[in-house]
Amino acid sequence: MASRRLIITLIALMLVMAQQNLAGATTSDSGDYGGHGGFKGSGLEAGVWVVDPASGEKVPAPPGFVSNDPNQYSYDLQCQVDADTLAIACLPGQLQCPPRAEDGKAGVPVIWKVAPRSITNPTWAEWKPNGNGPACLYDEKPEDLLPRIAARIEQDFKNLPITPASVTAQPSPHTLRGAETNIFADATEQQFDVTILGQRVHLVATPVEYTYSYGDGTTFGPTPMAGGPLPQEEWGQKTRTSHVYGQTGDFPVAVTTSFRGTYSVNGGPALPVPGTGRFASPAQTLQVWRSVTRHYADDCNVNPAGEGCPGWVPPPGEK
Repeated sequence: MASRRLIITLIALMLVMAQQNLAGATTSDSGDYGGHGGFKGSGLEAGVWVVDPASGEKVPAPPGFVSNDPNQYSYDLQCQVDADTLAIACLPGQLQCPPRAEDGKAGVPVIWKVAPRSITNPTWAEWKPNGNGPACLYDEKPEDLLPRIAARIEQDFKNLPITPASVTAQPSPHTLRGAETNIFADATEQQFDVTILGQRVHLVATPVEYTYSYGDGTTFGPTPMAGGPLPQEEWGQKTRTSHVYGQTGDFPVAVTTSFRGTYSVNGGPALPVPGTGRFASPAQTLQVWRSVTRHYADDCNVNPAGEGCPGWVPPPGEK
């Protein structure tokens, strides 16, 4: 019986060592694996993460760290049971992380954890954004990698091919001097999947503010109001984003939309992108005409070309 127990123990030990080798672990005692306890020598030191309110970075929580995020984050190996144990039965079915194309580095399957930041030594719950479960991490020290992504995410966000709001005027393409012209924006939330420093980054851009340029030197905003269309019978009524032109002419009407973003790395928690990205729409030309009221006594049946009749041609320059 002793020999049989020894054989079973050796098989279990071999399975654990094979899993550690697949995850890129070593046999040294250079570090701990996991956010709140883990395997020696893996090179991964997740710690407890919070979001820095000044930079938006997800960083290991130092003593006395203050954040606006109500949560703190951590992760464990997918098959980790406690600080020194893997679930042997879990290993065959765990997430397979293919080697990264640029350097051939093997990924490590992890489970994200979340807990209220206000609790010390909390009970961690599994974090499943969008229903996702295990995720792959590829860097030997993700606590070093994620701040590097956070340091460049604001500029990368501003360089995304975000579609700005479209701008519409009612009435259009002609309106009247001295009348309310309803001008409104139409923007949508947009999502992007990009690769930053070899990691999968999912970004969401949400429109939050609009700045209207009416083309006559006046602007309105930034404002959270996008405005909206009016039925034709209500054209000429004042709206929150309407404008009254005091002169006739052709005016380029445009809107600049401010988008706020969030990003997640390798399926991890959604973190805020610092600042906003501003994206301008192409200008729409609006022709402003003047209205003239006249009284006529001419009979258009007798004189179809009389002033005010359908066949009348206005003098040059008069619209």
